[in-house]
Amino acid sequence: MFLELRVVFKMWIIALSLCLENIILIHAVHIECELPSILKKEKEQCFNILSAEAHNRSENQELQAGCAGEWDNVTCWPSAAVRQTVSVPCPEFISLLTGVKDFIYRNCTINGWSEAFPRLETACGYKVNDTTTDDKTSYYSNLKTMYTVGYSTSFLSLSVAVIILGFFRKLRCTRNYIHMHLFTSFILRALSVLIKDSVLFSSKDIDHCSAYASSGCKFVVVFYQYCIMANYSWLLVEGLYLHSLLVISFFSERKYFWWYITLGWGLPSVFIIAWSIARQLLEDIGCWDININAEIWWIIKGPIILSIFINFILFVSIIRILIKKLKTPDVRGSNFNQYKRLAKSTLLLIPLFGVHYITFTIFPEEVSAVTAEIRLYVELAVGSFQGFVVAVLYCFLNGEVQSEIKRKWRRWKLKKHFDVDFRHPRNSTTSNGTNGMTLVSLLTRSSPKDQRKSFDHSLAEKY
Repeated sequence: MFLELRVVFKMWIIALSLCLENIILIHAVHIECELPSILKKEKEQCFNILSAEAHNRSENQELQAGCAGEWDNVTCWPSAAVRQTVSVPCPEFISLLTGVKDFIYRNCTINGWSEAFPRLETACGYKVNDTTTDDKTSYYSNLKTMYTVGYSTSFLSLSVAVIILGFFRKLRCTRNYIHMHLFTSFILRALSVLIKDSVLFSSKDIDHCSAYASSGCKFVVVFYQYCIMANYSWLLVEGLYLHSLLVISFFSERKYFWWYITLGWGLPSVFIIAWSIARQLLEDIGCWDININAEIWWIIKGPIILSIFINFILFVSIIRILIKKLKTPDVRGSNFNQYKRLAKSTLLLIPLFGVHYITFTIFPEEVSAVTAEIRLYVELAVGSFQGFVVAVLYCFLNGEVQSEIKRKWRRWKLKKHFDVDFRHPRNSTTSNGTNGMTLVSLLTRSSPKDQRKSFDHSLAEKY
């Protein structure tokens, strides 16, 4: 059980990495399809504002000289009096492309509006003839290829891990059942990312944007968000389960198992349904894969951050329990060595899994383009291969799993050997055995105790 305590630390680090990777991925995909809808939305809002201004002027019967409000196909300029300077923020669709949030200005003169200053390319970082477009396209193409390979690797390795844990009867326990649900959540997460990309990036032509706002596309994104939340929920379940084993003296695993199922698969659906309703009513833009309204995005983001925080508290509590046990006299000896190995393993996992996450957490948002690209690449690389790491740590390197696989392999080889002996009887003087007897003869002519010794001896010689 002590070796399983490392799982909490791993889960917290995994959850943090998923949170970082998920937030970045959500804001980095399919901008070219989102821009027309955002531009259309800004245009409609501008016309509503200008109509309201015109209505107010007609009611107040004001014929004030100045510059009438207008939509210049990029920005909305409200009405202004002569010699008034008007400032407006950079257009939203340009800010999404460039990441720059600044202001542009126009003067209202007796001859009408002046030219905007500074120019869009200066104030908002927008360049009509941008020579870096090809480089950006190549970068994001390589990025997509990298995390596609990562998620595919995770999907395959986790699928094998689930089959292994479900195949061997001796591995069927509450702990491994929870592991299987965690693996399944990682599988669904990887699958949802691959499906989402196949829908959003189904064609290199701009025609694919016609289906971008379809119900099917939105359903895929909703499924993706559910898989992400379910993944965090099962990480939390793992933490709660292992902490309960340490804290509660008489812990009924079967009694709480269905509560874990509800928490892992049921609770995320509540938040996803609420988020879907809010998106449909308040932010029905594109395929719902870019989150502009922060309040709506917190319906998903809030529970995720809360689950990470709770898992971290559980991790600290378990470390505290371990330290207390290490200080007690009755753990000296073999138990002390177990705790010592556990402490070493935990310390080794801190630099292996945690340093770069902590670094990126406190990393400033305003960085150079090259630094941002490196950061995005590292975080998506770690996030996409995270499922593979989980499968290796929780299944493939697990001592019980390895023992069962070896035992099954030896049984299969032994059965194959017996089948050969029965199908092709050999003279006792040429058989593989002792005193001219075959292995079958030894097992049938000796006592049960001697049968076991002979069986083990023959097995050791053969393998």
